[in-house]
Amino acid sequence: MAKIIPFHGTAYDASVVGDVTQVVAPPYDIIDAAGQQALYDRHPQNIIRLELGVDQPSDSPTSNRYTRAGTTLHEWLRSGALKRDAEPTLYYHTIDYRPPASDPRTPMKVLKGFLVTVTLEALDSGHIYPHENTRAAAKTDRLNLLEACRTNFSPIWSLYSDPQNVVIGLLEAAVKGKPARFDFTDDVGFRQQLWAVTDPSILAHVVEAMRPKPLFIADGHHRYETALNYQRLRRQQAGSPASYQPYDGVLMLLAALEDPGLTVLPTHRVITTPLPSYDNVRTLLSDQFELQEFPFTTGTQTAVRAQFIKALRTNGRMVPMFGLSLKGKDSYFTLALKPAHLPPADASPRAKLDVSLLQQLVVTALCRTQQEQEAILYTKDDHEALDWVAGGTGTGALLLNPTKVSEVQAVATAGERMPHKSTYFFPKPLTGLVINVMENP
Repeated sequence: MAKIIPFHGTAYDASVVGDVTQVVAPPYDIIDAAGQQALYDRHPQNIIRLELGVDQPSDSPTSNRYTRAGTTLHEWLRSGALKRDAEPTLYYHTIDYRPPASDPRTPMKVLKGFLVTVTLEALDSGHIYPHENTRAAAKTDRLNLLEACRTNFSPIWSLYSDPQNVVIGLLEAAVKGKPARFDFTDDVGFRQQLWAVTDPSILAHVVEAMRPKPLFIADGHHRYETALNYQRLRRQQAGSPASYQPYDGVLMLLAALEDPGLTVLPTHRVITTPLPSYDNVRTLLSDQFELQEFPFTTGTQTAVRAQFIKALRTNGRMVPMFGLSLKGKDSYFTLALKPAHLPPADASPRAKLDVSLLQQLVVTALCRTQQEQEAILYTKDDHEALDWVAGGTGTGALLLNPTKVSEVQAVATAGERMPHKSTYFFPKPLTGLVINVMENP
């Protein structure tokens, strides 16, 4: 069901641009303004100039960050800074990393996947499944960039099931003993390796092995829906050609659902609008939740916080449980859902998710208006969420346990969508290792 197509990828030529670590970047949607500027300052050919341009006061419909990206891409292709591979290729990619807050003494995990183009399918086709809702503004931004550059800069990250590890086994055998095209340690200490696999027999085996497998979008829902919109526009412009066109595919990083190197982090909520008093919060939540308090003093806060997070993670395996911190209250709380309020056995996969229960039972109780809910901040880091409350950035923090990969699969297969900011798949693939130039910009 997943039609993958080895492609002529375009990558930086280190003999022209120098150290590749200076020209790659994190995905655009996790870069803040300071990070954007730092990447601009780092190297004149950093991928940020294409993926996330800077607005200028003189911008107009015919001259703006999108058109500048198109012009810059054309210049880099002409100069040889970016070079297109001559043969159809699959790009085997590994990331050696530690999840956030891991003990630095523990062995690194290794995410294994491969970069390839995948034929676009409607999201109700039963071949490619989304799991999260999207927002219009992000799709408009990505479509503007795609129209100007006709290039996929960041891969969509999708998952497939392969319990026997057939696909990665084929690619590992193909690159065994061969030097990686790129092998470097990135800004956060992760080892990034990429091999180009061009052997036609290996490519044919991988394509065939992937054919019956549906794909589950892990990260990049906005980019996928944008690619569908772009395909529709280009086909209209071209008179609906019968043959496959470059814009009929999209760049993806594919990894196995069963990969032990796959990590899903929770996305915590930090409320920034005024909250009721602690007594009122307790009254609002006590009918549905058992509250356990973890009081602390200045001297015990670090140890108590560790105890609180451990209890949330451990007990949350058995019952839906959330963490709570309130501004001005020297305690942390766990909220364990009482048995009477558990979703029924025949409830939909979406209704059983911790993040759905949090939204329905806690967020709506504490943030009664849409405006208040839209003011919520999100972070994957336990300590950042709690520190934002302690430092006054937030009025309350709601901590979750991570969504399981099997839950993502169940929701997607059922044709449902998770609430916004439900999952944070980790580690995010870098932008700029390989890009998919579909047509000349």
